[in-house]
Amino acid sequence: MSLQEVQSTATLLPLEFTPLLKRARWGGERLGTILQKPIGLEGDFGESWELSDHPEAPTLIASGEYAGSTLSEVIGQNPQAMYGAGTCYSTFPLLIKFIDATDRLSLQVHPDDSHLADFDARKAGKSEAWVILDAAPDSRIYAGLKAGVDADELGAHLEQGNVEACLHSYPVRPGDCVFIPAGTLHAIGEGILLAEVQQTSDITYRLFDWNRLDQSGQPRPLHVEQAFNSINFQRGPVDLLEPRLRQDADHRVETLLESSCFSIRRHQSASPLRLSSVNRAQILIVLEGTGQLQCSAESYELFQGKTLLVPAAASDCQIVVEHEMTFLEVIPG
Repeated sequence: MSLQEVQSTATLLPLEFTPLLKRARWGGERLGTILQKPIGLEGDFGESWELSDHPEAPTLIASGEYAGSTLSEVIGQNPQAMYGAGTCYSTFPLLIKFIDATDRLSLQVHPDDSHLADFDARKAGKSEAWVILDAAPDSRIYAGLKAGVDADELGAHLEQGNVEACLHSYPVRPGDCVFIPAGTLHAIGEGILLAEVQQTSDITYRLFDWNRLDQSGQPRPLHVEQAFNSINFQRGPVDLLEPRLRQDADHRVETLLESSCFSIRRHQSASPLRLSSVNRAQILIVLEGTGQLQCSAESYELFQGKTLLVPAAASDCQIVVEHEMTFLEVIPG
């Protein structure tokens, strides 16, 4: 059935997507060994784009009446069914990834909307959040500048090749969560597997690549001027988030983040539970355990590494737990 033949209805069922798997020289095996992505025996996969409505790299719907369609095509049919009353985006506002870093990623920054408006108002800024899934004992992240570091000091250290002296960094362990607002200099350290929730944008300015050379002996291209223009030097260090806990019998809920961009809650349950009726689109990201999402007489398998989009109009949805589950619930701002 073509997309044009599908009639808009009051109910829009949950959507699952075919991930986009991306190789990287810093990638590893954990997207397959832990998150069950079909990467074969290769050991250099760095990213799995789980849900993307980015025009240059959309994930396609994997099953159901909209199989093979992009998210924008479905939203165009019935935006209110996706978002609920009072909210409307032509492009879905969030992008979900898993990232496996066996080496440090480049030190980078994503511009905010105000900086982009100066030269390309069609593009959006990018804030993001990381939830750590696995980490080596000595793994650390780089999140913001040390207090008091200004552009002159950062520039001097950049010329000397020792930018790390200006960076706020700290060790992380599974379960940690950090919010990286647009304009924050940051990098994922080696040995980390994480889930990333970000605004739908892929604009990245690399400031420093740890003095590494590529296979041809050349340094990686950098975007020093754009990066300096995008860094918020007033922000300073960015620390781990402190979850807000609510415990109800067999159901544990941690509010990890509430921002204007998106909110994230982490659920842990051994018993069935109903999805909250927020009249908003919700994204479910399964971190541990197995079960099913049951919605309008349809059932969707849930397992470690699975991502589902539950539209606002999906009704009477509940999660049936087989083995104790931990999952993230993400709601766009």
